[in-house]
Amino acid sequence: MKAVINGTVIAEAPKQDLISIEGNWYFPPSSVKEGYLVESATPYTCPWKGECQYFSVRVGDHLLQDRAWSYPTPYPTAFERVGKDFSNYVAFWKEVQVTE
Repeated sequence: MKAVINGTVIAEAPKQDLISIEGNWYFPPSSVKEGYLVESATPYTCPWKGECQYFSVRVGDHLLQDRAWSYPTPYPTAFERVGKDFSNYVAFWKEVQVTE
């Protein structure tokens, strides 16, 4: 599967390596290409997943604020709910198209 914005692939991995959580595809950290994500200071804590790390997506001269996120240290109970460890996996907001 691929995460694409404006024709640029910013993440790519086999579907079996991704994790689907609440309708979003989470890519393994190693599948996200370097240079496209910029850490954001936007705070958020999910009641069941834990503290979230937002990223802005940079493509060329464009920076889309908080369009990607991950959970560096999810709550242990979240692993049980999801069925596997999704620490640092990255999901993308709607402007980034996830396709097979």
